[in-house]
Amino acid sequence: MGQLESYFGSLEPAWKAPLGEMKRAGLDSPALRAIDQWRAKIDPDTEMEKLEKHHVRVLTCKDTDYPKRLKEIYDYPPVIYIKGSLLPEDEWCLAVVGTRRVTVYGKQITEEIVTDLAQNKITIVSGLAKGIDTVAHRSALNAGGRTLAVFASGLDIIYPAENEKLARDIMEHGAIISEYPIGAKPRAENFPRRNRILSGLSLGVLVTEADEDSGALITARDALEQNREVFAIPGSILSPASRGTNHIIQAGEAKLVRTYTDILEELNLTTVARQMEMRELLPDTETESLLITQLGAEPSHIDEVCRKSGLPAATVSSTLAMMELKGLVKQVGTMNYVLSREMRQEYKVRVD
Repeated sequence: MGQLESYFGSLEPAWKAPLGEMKRAGLDSPALRAIDQWRAKIDPDTEMEKLEKHHVRVLTCKDTDYPKRLKEIYDYPPVIYIKGSLLPEDEWCLAVVGTRRVTVYGKQITEEIVTDLAQNKITIVSGLAKGIDTVAHRSALNAGGRTLAVFASGLDIIYPAENEKLARDIMEHGAIISEYPIGAKPRAENFPRRNRILSGLSLGVLVTEADEDSGALITARDALEQNREVFAIPGSILSPASRGTNHIIQAGEAKLVRTYTDILEELNLTTVARQMEMRELLPDTETESLLITQLGAEPSHIDEVCRKSGLPAATVSSTLAMMELKGLVKQVGTMNYVLSREMRQEYKVRVD
C-alpha cells in the first residue's frame, strides 16, 4: 500500500492503473497476481453499500483515529473495519488469550484477573474464540469495563456463531475489529494473521491457560517481536492445559503473574483511572510538550532537563510533578525522570 501511494499519489488512481504501471511502482509478481484477481471481483461502490448496510466504519492507516499502537508494528493492516467505538482510554489495553479447551482453573483465574483489570480501567482485547477468549470478554463486560474483539473474518460473520450475543454486547461497550472485508469467511490461515493485531493493539499480552500447541502462543510470539510485554499464569505441571504457559515462563519469554497487580506494576498502570481524570482536566501544555522531547527511556536528572530545555528549575519541577500525576513521566530515583512506556511509544510514532 505504501509503495502504491508513494508512486501514484493516492490509492484511487492506483486501483485503476494497469498492472504494468503497478510493476513499475515496485510490486512483485505474486502481489500483481493477487491484485488482478481481487480487482476483477470487487466493485468499490458495492463494497461501500455493504459497509453502510452493516454499519461498519473503515479506518485507513492515514486516518487520525487509526490506533497509534497498532501502527507501530512491522506489518500493520493498512485498513481496519470497526463496529462499535474506539475511545482514547482504549490505549490502556491488554490482550488476554488462551486455550479453547478451558479448564475450571483457567476459567476461574481468567475471570478473577480480568475482572480486577477491568475495574482498574484496563480495556481487554481478545479474539471472541471459545474458551479463554469468551471468558475474558464476558468478565470485562460483567465488571463494567470495555473490551475489543478482533475477528479473523468479515464483521458480518460472527465466529463462533454461539458468541453472537457476546459480539453484540461487545459492540455496546467497545468494538469488534477486523482487517478483512464484509463477506470474508473465517479461514484457518486468517487466525494466525489475526493474532498480530491482538498483540499490536495492546501494551502487552496475558496468556492465562494454554497447551504447547495453542494458538495463544503465536500471539505471545507476535508480542515479543513487537516489543510488547508478555505475561503468563503458571499452572499444574500435571495439567496439559498449562504446559504452554509453564514453558514460556520457564524459557524467560513471559513474566509470571500471580495477581493483576503484577501486570499493572510492570506496565506502570497502577493509577490509570487517576491518569485519565488528570489528562481530561489538565490537557497538555506547551511546556509539557517541550519536556517530552527532552526525556526518553534512560533517566535524566532534573538539572539536565533544565539545561536542555532552557527553562527555570521551578517551572521544570512543577511541570514534571504534574506530568507524573497524568502518567506521562515517571520518577526513577532522586530527581531522575523517564518518559512512561506509553509516551515513549506515542512520541516515536509522532516523530516517525
